[in-house]
Amino acid sequence: MADIVIQLLPHILAALIYGALGFHFWNTRWREVEGQCVACPMQTWERSAIALALAIHAAGLYDALFTEAGMRFSFSFALSLMMWLAVLIYWLESFMARMEGMQPMVLPLAAGCAVLPVIFPNVHLVAHASATGFKLHFLAAMLAYSLLTLSALHAIFMGFTERSLHNRSLKRSLASLPPLLTMESLLFKMLLIGFVLLTLTVGSGVFFSEALFGKPLSVDHKTLFAFASWGIFATLLIGRHAWGWRGKRALRWTLAGFALLILAYVGSRFVAEVVLGRI
Repeated sequence: MADIVIQLLPHILAALIYGALGFHFWNTRWREVEGQCVACPMQTWERSAIALALAIHAAGLYDALFTEAGMRFSFSFALSLMMWLAVLIYWLESFMARMEGMQPMVLPLAAGCAVLPVIFPNVHLVAHASATGFKLHFLAAMLAYSLLTLSALHAIFMGFTERSLHNRSLKRSLASLPPLLTMESLLFKMLLIGFVLLTLTVGSGVFFSEALFGKPLSVDHKTLFAFASWGIFATLLIGRHAWGWRGKRALRWTLAGFALLILAYVGSRFVAEVVLGRI
């Protein structure tokens, strides 16, 4: 019993820190209170606190995923790892651009995902996890998921910002966000890098399926969702380059691609592990 508590403690602690920081950033950047600083830059202690949460979260994930029996994984670990990478990317980006206004939404999501392995502890052993090719495939997939998750969050924020500007609703939450053009530029940078990584993930799964997973490629719902998501992101990037797609059209395509990408793995594993009870 004590061993289980020790294993779960980093996930719970990371979730509590993420949640407390999310409330702090909402209270200091979004809350409509007179006399507070508008668009205050991120302070050193705030970056340090996020770094601490990331370190605790990483330690918990590493100990849970990599055991003597082999690599373990599940939909809850997938979401937790995705949000860890997402927070890390935002944390790194905060040294180069204003990211403090994005934290009130990102950090609570990270808190919710960090605690998922505690709520849904069922895992399955991953075959061929010791192979170098599989490790590279897995890393590319997780980075792609994380970047495209951030892209979806960016799309939501951009929609919120654009609607507020049209309604002339100049709230503190809007003032704390990066400029709309900066957000759009960052969105397409993340989409491009995420798409390249997704292409590597899908391509390696198609052409080296037997070497990576020990079996030929099978056309199932997970594969179809992954290809559909890849096609949507490819169309969006082509549309951006060829016809200058932006605004609501770009945001809708981003969210559609992200929804299919989530269904490709996380959705299928959720149904298998939680609904059907398969490990």
